[in-house]
Amino acid sequence: MSQIITFSVDKEFASRLDDFIKQTGYKNRSMFLRDASLHFADASIRGDIESMDAEQEIEGTAVVYFQHQVENKLAELRHSKDFNITSYHHNCLSHSHTCVDTMQVSGRAGAIRNMINGLRNTNDVDRVEFIAAPLRASGCC
Repeated sequence: MSQIITFSVDKEFASRLDDFIKQTGYKNRSMFLRDASLHFADASIRGDIESMDAEQEIEGTAVVYFQHQVENKLAELRHSKDFNITSYHHNCLSHSHTCVDTMQVSGRAGAIRNMINGLRNTNDVDRVEFIAAPLRASGCC
């Protein structure tokens, strides 16, 4: 069941907010403000991968852009005992001449942080990001 929450802002802020909502593809303020509030609260409470408590159990998606010679290093990660990779996808991007792998990862924040930082310090890895999954008390899975 939905509940309506209202708040007031000045006209300039409302105009900028509406412009930003259009730029981000949201169809209305409610959906945008709901998602923005949830993401802000989650980031404020848990922090990002760099600041999370090392023992905290988390899950999320690692995105790795790299050159082909790094594939063996990524294969080693898929068999790590420090964290669990439950899904893995590889794609070659023909326009940018780059490979990209996405991995669904779960485990302790410290182990995942070490993996991310290790990849960032690997030759021919162009970019690495980790997106922590939002926490929910209940939901689809």
